[in-house]
Amino acid sequence: MNRLGFIAGMIALGVAAAGSARAQAFDQRAEGRAILKELIELNTTASAGNTTKAAERIAARFRRAGLPEADIAIVGPDQVHKSLVLRLRGSDRSRKAVLLLAHLDVVEAAKGDWTVDPFALTEKDGFYYGRGTQDVKGGATTLVSALLRLMAERVTPSRDFILALTAGEEGEMPNGVKWLLANRKDLVDAEYCLNVDGGGVDSEKGKPVVMNMQAAEKVYLDLTLTVKNKGGHSSLPRPDNAINTLARALVKVADYTFPAEFNEVTRAYFQRSAPLRAGQLGKDLSAAIGGKGDAAAAAIRRLSADPGFNAQLRTTCSATLLSAGHAPNALPQTATANVNCRRLPGLATDSVVKLLTKIIADPNVVISVRSDWPQSPPSPLRADVEAAVRGAAEAIAPSLPLVPSMDTGATDGLYFRNAGIPTYGLTGIAIDVDDVRAHGRDERVSVVAFERGQEFAYRLLKGLATQGAAP
Repeated sequence: MNRLGFIAGMIALGVAAAGSARAQAFDQRAEGRAILKELIELNTTASAGNTTKAAERIAARFRRAGLPEADIAIVGPDQVHKSLVLRLRGSDRSRKAVLLLAHLDVVEAAKGDWTVDPFALTEKDGFYYGRGTQDVKGGATTLVSALLRLMAERVTPSRDFILALTAGEEGEMPNGVKWLLANRKDLVDAEYCLNVDGGGVDSEKGKPVVMNMQAAEKVYLDLTLTVKNKGGHSSLPRPDNAINTLARALVKVADYTFPAEFNEVTRAYFQRSAPLRAGQLGKDLSAAIGGKGDAAAAAIRRLSADPGFNAQLRTTCSATLLSAGHAPNALPQTATANVNCRRLPGLATDSVVKLLTKIIADPNVVISVRSDWPQSPPSPLRADVEAAVRGAAEAIAPSLPLVPSMDTGATDGLYFRNAGIPTYGLTGIAIDVDDVRAHGRDERVSVVAFERGQEFAYRLLKGLATQGAAP
């Protein structure tokens, strides 16, 4: 080798070594813990919190990592409820971006109810405790740390990645996603969205058993049932007592079962879940979608006895609030109840109102709409997204089954679906099925599950970064 060749070779080795050193210099495990601690210890509740501060802290990390200021936006309806939207530029600007979504706000947490401080990250007995560890600052951290690791490794994705950390998902403050879509859709417009506030890994006694990819969610609807009459003295009972009339109506609602229906997502959920369940349950899951006549009906009837499967199968309506009367010795002049319905996607509000009106069959009971959320059409099951998720899931457990799912609650994903952006809920942080503490006391995630979740996010984004790239 001549001298110039030797020098060129040494330079190449030096560049490779420098690249390796950069990769090794980013310790995702340590960085992730630091990011999680920072987010947990920033109060972002509606009563006392400030999502803008959290957005600024995360933005500062990306600035230090070298992300241009032009690709960082902290925007929102007011000074304390802003969201962070940043863009990691890809090599092919002709392709639409992939949007990564998490929310920064958390529900309230009373310190007196917890055994630890909810707004301090506490590591104890193999768990991280703190408000938001499950919902959803843990998931947000996995996205942040994964993107920072890609930047440290000088990975240029084949298309843009957009990270949106938003406000107001938990309610009681302006919703950041709604604001972005109404005012700055250019910042978040994407081919599809991956939302860590949905889906996820179910585990049993710490062992991951299934990866749920949320591709649909039920639609929230509050109805008010009202009964009014002139009332009177309680010593002179009337047959049209408002409370009794309302009670009879609520019993009819409780006794009614909406018909079982399947969409693309729930059909795939039952199909893929059946082989994972032993005995009669597995047979029922299979028969519910593949059986006919009495066999299918019997399977659906048995599955409906389980609240979880029942909620997947049909629209549900439940009484949640009651108010009546004005004095203990007077007949009530007004009795009202809130009935909360979770509709299957596609079922119109007026169809629910007409059906319940028919079931109650009493003109003295007036039904009005109190809160009506927009429809959330199921997202198509994309082979490219599933392939990337399957590959990344190896970081959690070998051959972890992937099952599409419909969320029976609600997330900000519904706004993106309505804006024409398919949305898939998933996170790599496994949570035991009997240890779901989101919104509850002593919220926590396993340290091991959190670290695996970080690796999952990194592998997922790195896999997506190379999809469709020129060979």
